[in-house]
Amino acid sequence: MTLAWQHYPFADAFDELLSPGGEARASAGRALAYLRRLGDADIDARREAASRAMQVMGITFTVYDSAEERGIDRVWPFDIIPRIIAASEWRRTEAGLKQRVQALNLFIADIYDRQQIIKDGVFPAEVLAQSANFRPICVGIKPRYGVWAHICGSDLVRDSTAPMYVLEDNLRVPSGVSYMLENRLVMKRVFPELFEDNPIWPVDSYPSQLFETLAALSPRPADYPNIVVLSPGIYNSAYFEHSYLAQQMGVELVTGRDLVVEDDVVYMKTISGRRRIDVIYRRIDDMFLDPGVFNPQSQIGVRGLMKAWALNNVAIANAPGAGVADDKVVYAYVPAMIRYYLDQEPILENVPTYLCMEPTQRDHVLKNLDTMVVKPANESGGYGMMVGPAASKQVRSEFAALIKDNPRNYIAQPTLKLSTVPTLCDGNIEPRHVDLRPFILSAQDQYVTPGGLTRVALRKGSLVVNSSQGGGSKDTWILDTEAN
Repeated sequence: MTLAWQHYPFADAFDELLSPGGEARASAGRALAYLRRLGDADIDARREAASRAMQVMGITFTVYDSAEERGIDRVWPFDIIPRIIAASEWRRTEAGLKQRVQALNLFIADIYDRQQIIKDGVFPAEVLAQSANFRPICVGIKPRYGVWAHICGSDLVRDSTAPMYVLEDNLRVPSGVSYMLENRLVMKRVFPELFEDNPIWPVDSYPSQLFETLAALSPRPADYPNIVVLSPGIYNSAYFEHSYLAQQMGVELVTGRDLVVEDDVVYMKTISGRRRIDVIYRRIDDMFLDPGVFNPQSQIGVRGLMKAWALNNVAIANAPGAGVADDKVVYAYVPAMIRYYLDQEPILENVPTYLCMEPTQRDHVLKNLDTMVVKPANESGGYGMMVGPAASKQVRSEFAALIKDNPRNYIAQPTLKLSTVPTLCDGNIEPRHVDLRPFILSAQDQYVTPGGLTRVALRKGSLVVNSSQGGGSKDTWILDTEAN
């Protein structure tokens, strides 16, 4: 392995660690100088150590193999060169994320109550009417603190102009935080000296912060409420995360068959009898939560759960129905929500977005599909989208037909030149595109992870960072340069 830092092949994008002249950016100076001093054998040994640690610690994710009709566990792909963000920049980003999630929670509460934002002409009634995630059964319910999305993962990207943009918000069952935590543990094993010499903000308080957020939702006053993590089971692609977070919080990991509702109260079955449950951190989509209300074929939900929640006998995070704001069409209206509910200007901007349901915007998209990224309103994981510059003429034609057939289901965004970070690739150091998913917790207080999960597109030139689509990850350092 030979790492030729002096010949780093810059992509046509903003690089987060290196300036165009090859000098380290201010926030990364000390760390990058250390990495450059390491010999090839040392770098290779540390890369191997990180890979072995991932295997030994059982850090995996599941990919569904359609040919074999089963899920395949794979070791989490991880790159040992960190992504570094200055604390001064992060403080602004953190404030913008808190502002955004506050407005989103006010929007969800309004939608399930008076719908004043629609009456005032700020949000179109037809967008709600065609929402796949609006749950009429939730109308009139008022969760504690008025918070519906207790855990949010907002995806951030940086383009060639350098500021952070919000690419999308994930408010149903956002995943990935366990990988952020494990990435940090692995980096501390591989580069302990860097953590001694650099003022890196810690992330290991997240499980306790999550527990405090969930505990605050309990309908019964108690010093230590009964909390469970509700998982679909071992075949779910995020099961590693479900079990990891339950273990780190010191709470029970359960499936639907472990719970029962009696007299509108939720109980967990144990060998010593039934134990009342106060808070459920659910990792199951709405439609499978309660077979008596949603999908009657669900084998992973709990019959009677929705009524118990509506009567405030149990708290559920995220609240059922929160997904009404987890819609890429709704996303386009978040800046307007911030102005409407908070009377503030957005601190973080959206990526420019075209709504295919609007005739003029749709015409523009159809004429420029070769430069656009087209996304369905309610898909995740990189599925169902089209990256115009990388798509064939046939694929663009297929998407044009999909847009014309169901314009409400699609948005389009210009193809951004996502920022890059140096990455180890086949024995060399090359730029790879990245995004960032911080996690925001909300109850009576708000908490934002210092940094988040940096996902990296390991394929050269690719803009798709999802692990299911060949992406990997990096440790994200918020570095207090003032203390450097």
